[in-house]
Amino acid sequence: MTASGVANSGAGTLYVVATPIGNLEDISARALRVLREVALIAAEDTRHSSRLLAHFGIQTPLAACHEHNERDEGGRFLGRLLAGDDVALISDAGTPLISDPGYHLVRQARAAGIRVVPVPGACALVAALSAAGLPSDRFIFEGFLPAKAAGRRTRLEQLKDEPRTLIFYEAPHRILECLGDLQEVFGGERAVVLGRELTKTFETLQGMPLSELRAWVEADANQQRGECVLVVGGWQAPEGEDAVSAEALRVLDLLLAEMPLKRAAALAAEITGVRKNLLYQAALARQG
Repeated sequence: MTASGVANSGAGTLYVVATPIGNLEDISARALRVLREVALIAAEDTRHSSRLLAHFGIQTPLAACHEHNERDEGGRFLGRLLAGDDVALISDAGTPLISDPGYHLVRQARAAGIRVVPVPGACALVAALSAAGLPSDRFIFEGFLPAKAAGRRTRLEQLKDEPRTLIFYEAPHRILECLGDLQEVFGGERAVVLGRELTKTFETLQGMPLSELRAWVEADANQQRGECVLVVGGWQAPEGEDAVSAEALRVLDLLLAEMPLKRAAALAAEITGVRKNLLYQAALARQG
């Protein structure tokens, strides 16, 4: 549908096609058929994708559609689509647009009244969540955290009281730093599962408290290689007599920003009526 709500009946279809994240057997029969039948494949990295296509004997032409040229080259693909050609969009691995390029092309296609059809398949965040053993009824996907430590910690501070399961992608050369920052902000007892090299030969799915997982990864250099997904348990409020209300935690956070931990806990207890030792423990957890 165009912005006016009118579909472009003479245009081709843009297929958003998921490809394997490792094991080539995970590609669907439908995805293979679409990749064979379209006039053009828009690929994040044509060199990478040409190997995938060669494996399955697919000879459809490839054209680059990556983060550096997506805005400029979108018109090229739109032109083909408006002329009636079907185009498939793929990324290097997994589902396009999920921490991968494709958003601008999909948005432009929909604005032009071009039909956009998902061809679902592998996705690392869903694969990790499905096997993590952490609550999956509510979760949020944060993609890659900021590369620099200060930005990463700031974002984690914003998420530390999030009750839903959190999912992050992380580069292997930053995985130790990321786990250290998670431990510092969320506390060492928070549950976490590392999914590494999912569906590949050296797949890892290891769940531990944050402090233990960080030490385990630090002790094994092999766990600092490959594609990483972190599935982190959400914040859980204490129950019964040990419960600390959200308002008491808000007061505690304001005081922690202005004074030493022990004094902040004592003053927060006077203001909120919550037991001092509970607020002291909450303050320790919030400061790692």
